Amino acid sequence: MNDNTIKKEVLDKIAIIYLNRPSVYNAINMDLAKELTDSLIQISKEKDIWGVIITGKGEAFCSGGDLKWISKQGKDYYKTFYTIVGQFHRAITEIKNMKKPVVAAINGMAAGGGFSLALACDFRIMESHAQLILAYTSRGLTIDGGGTYFLPRIVGIAKALEIIAFDRPISAQEALNIGLVTEVVQKGDSVKRAIDFIKDIIKKVPLHSYGICKNLIHESFRNPLELQMEKEREAIAFASQQPDGKEGILSFIEKRAPVYKNS
Repeated sequence: MNDNTIKKEVLDKIAIIYLNRPSVYNAINMDLAKELTDSLIQISKEKDIWGVIITGKGEAFCSGGDLKWISKQGKDYYKTFYTIVGQFHRAITEIKNMKKPVVAAINGMAAGGGFSLALACDFRIMESHAQLILAYTSRGLTIDGGGTYFLPRIVGIAKALEIIAFDRPISAQEALNIGLVTEVVQKGDSVKRAIDFIKDIIKKVPLHSYGICKNLIHESFRNPLELQMEKEREAIAFASQQPDGKEGILSFIEKRAPVYKNS
């Protein structure tokens, strides 16, 4: 295995994951998919990491699946796609289940699986020159990486179908206008802004509250109202007994700002 397809650094309790295949615009091969999954699993267990940023080395965020690599695996495309997409989906699942805020710092083109990877993150900070490109349907393929799950939830069914049908590049400004991204920043500023963005969240909301509410929101799309409210009931009772939950209640009563420890 090439252990350099992913690089990671930790800054102020924020893990920054770099997709590190810049010569192929950070295209996803099996090594990258597995190392990304492993990194996310490790980060999810580290109590001293309070947020995650995913970005790309070089000019691109991620150009999607490495079709040249796939073509070299033999003529059985079914087996190759089925295998690598299964590994990639484990990474997507780790992002969805992450109890810490996950921000995509879109520093350049995000196409195919790179588009889906960005959609899976909780928030997207996009540089003004970057583009989003679905890049599946115009090549006779279908969406993976949870794209059919996240895209309609973010922009609605009609807009999602339009994006699928025409498969044209989406500029940063258009992405912002239709709610695909959270913010647009100048070229080179996405990681810096993502760091500040996570710091702002951490100052305001304890991690247990964020993680529980994130999970509840995802579950709400499949649960009937009565079940969802019961889950909310259990969650708020649980949260009230956590140290930061108790601090939030006490600070309200004492009319002061809360001091959360995320312990």
